[in-house]
Amino acid sequence: MNRKVRVLAGDIGGTKTRLALFDVMVDVTGTTLQTVAEETYPSRDYQTFTGIARLFLESHRFTCEAACFGVAGPVRNGVAATTNLPWRLVAGDLGDELEIAQVALLNDLEANAWGLQVLDADDFCVLQAGHRDPSGNAAVIAAGTGLGEAGLYRDGRNYRPFATEGGHTDFSPASELEFGLLCFLRRQFGHVSWERVLSGPGLLNIHAFLREYRGSAVPGWLVESMHTGDPAAAISAAALLERDEICVEALDLFVHFYGVETGNLALKMMATGGVYLGGGIAPRIIGKLQGELFMQGFRSKGRMQHLLESMPVRVILNDRTALYGPGLFGALSVTD
Repeated sequence: MNRKVRVLAGDIGGTKTRLALFDVMVDVTGTTLQTVAEETYPSRDYQTFTGIARLFLESHRFTCEAACFGVAGPVRNGVAATTNLPWRLVAGDLGDELEIAQVALLNDLEANAWGLQVLDADDFCVLQAGHRDPSGNAAVIAAGTGLGEAGLYRDGRNYRPFATEGGHTDFSPASELEFGLLCFLRRQFGHVSWERVLSGPGLLNIHAFLREYRGSAVPGWLVESMHTGDPAAAISAAALLERDEICVEALDLFVHFYGVETGNLALKMMATGGVYLGGGIAPRIIGKLQGELFMQGFRSKGRMQHLLESMPVRVILNDRTALYGPGLFGALSVTD
């Protein structure tokens, strides 16, 4: 039976919030999404998410049957408190406030995992071909404003995503330099999670540590660039252009950490079905990820190296994956 469902989908992040209206067609051959409207808003310019959602709906004057939002933070029993924003979202309250009958909340990486299911081969960059097990688990990791991690398991027919908060597990140094980084961050934060080194703010933390560790002052042009734009992007750009040795070392260490923690997640999920890198950072440093540092960190797991070498590893290039996922989930929640 064919069914078209109009869904309000959202990707709620610490930096920006994206909303889209999708017409989702569900039939025996699969699911397709057609974009009706889409907008992006700076999250910190609004006191509540409801304010953004109302503005979007009033601007486009569409009605919808369901809504689903991916949230950067833990979601429990239809309630989400964003990790990097002072927002609290309650699915039932949003339904009343937005006059939408069915509203669901997903962790943002769980939303990304749902979105994988509507992507094409051209939406990925292959870092390691591996040997995919069609019945095996899969994993998604994404460094951005924070660090998100999720898993997928097979229910016998389809993949079923599930959320984790693995990005907040303990950072584990493996060298004298990395132990120095841990001590540096402990003085600031107490508990040092992987998110403290593997995110946009994490790259800033690595850079600040290396400046102190190497006794190197920040050059004036970099200070200006960091103050006038995204400071993490400024460091990354300087590294990619090889304008500053400390920036190069910081990005190299970041890429190494990305590989190490991706390998950790792959082992914990037994991700023989594939490992996927999402988020906004990975596509911007794709050349670095294709080098040796990332895969060395990923594979260097002692007796389990052979297992890591067999797992497919891909970067998600389509930045709308985190919108597709809530769109798909919202439609399925109506039609199932």
